[in-house]
Amino acid sequence: MPRISEIGERALIEDFMTFIRPEGLIGPGDDAAVLGKDTVVTTDIVTFDRHFPAGMSYEQFGWYAAAVNFSDLAAMGARPTGFLAALALPPDLEAQAAYDIMSGIDQCCEFCGTGIAGGDTKFGSGIVAGTAIGSMDGRKPMTRSGANPGDIVAVTGPIGGPAAGFLSLELGVEMEDARQSLYVPVPRVAEGMALASSGVVTSCMDLSDGLGTALNGICSHSHVGIDVEFDFIPRGEGVEEMAQASGRDVQDLLLYWGGEYELLFTADKDRFRKLYEMEVEFSIIGMVHDGDHPDLIREGSRSRIGHGSY
Repeated sequence: MPRISEIGERALIEDFMTFIRPEGLIGPGDDAAVLGKDTVVTTDIVTFDRHFPAGMSYEQFGWYAAAVNFSDLAAMGARPTGFLAALALPPDLEAQAAYDIMSGIDQCCEFCGTGIAGGDTKFGSGIVAGTAIGSMDGRKPMTRSGANPGDIVAVTGPIGGPAAGFLSLELGVEMEDARQSLYVPVPRVAEGMALASSGVVTSCMDLSDGLGTALNGICSHSHVGIDVEFDFIPRGEGVEEMAQASGRDVQDLLLYWGGEYELLFTADKDRFRKLYEMEVEFSIIGMVHDGDHPDLIREGSRSRIGHGSY
């Protein structure tokens, strides 16, 4: 029997889906679950060993632990209504560090218009498991399925900042804004609610695992393909500079790095201008097509992404 490190996280989840009994109107496979009429719930784990880059404070780590969960609510278009925080911290950790983590969580909750509803503490290796609760308030949840050929493809903000921030740490280059995007990601809760309210968005997903993963996720769930113009992808601070300094391809930083908490969405090509009226900031980066391309194909500055490659 293989070890889970050999299977991989995504394949393991797919295996789970073969025998678990899904619950809810929208269950496993989207950014969050929808239970009952309007209740939205999601959970995510962050750890000291994987999510605590050099220079991050404990307070920022707490913010990050909450933000990754609120970003999933944002992708559904939900309004946050509460947060549960379960902490498993090393027994020799200074108490002030624990207070700082909870302060960071509380600050992110306040930013998102809600508060901490409860949680748990145990001794452990340095883990925060967060659960965010939200409400659709009558809005229709956005999901990863629903994209149609001809839809525009857009993102709510710049891409690649966290990658540039991480590489700046690795290479010892001062780049404060990029590092800030790595340490303190901003969940696009207000944007998510506006997108869901617009009635023109056909699918949505957050970019925590990278733009390439999100594009392929929407393709896979919607059974469509997507053409992306790389020149149209908005870049975070220092992306080109850090790509050159590290010897990496700019496209790799934009597509495959992750750590963004922007939203990727598709919208009806004839009605998407309504989003401008709602003052939602976004950049169009491509278009949905009806092809079926199992691989990522680069053609100059264009990438064609299709379902089957997720």
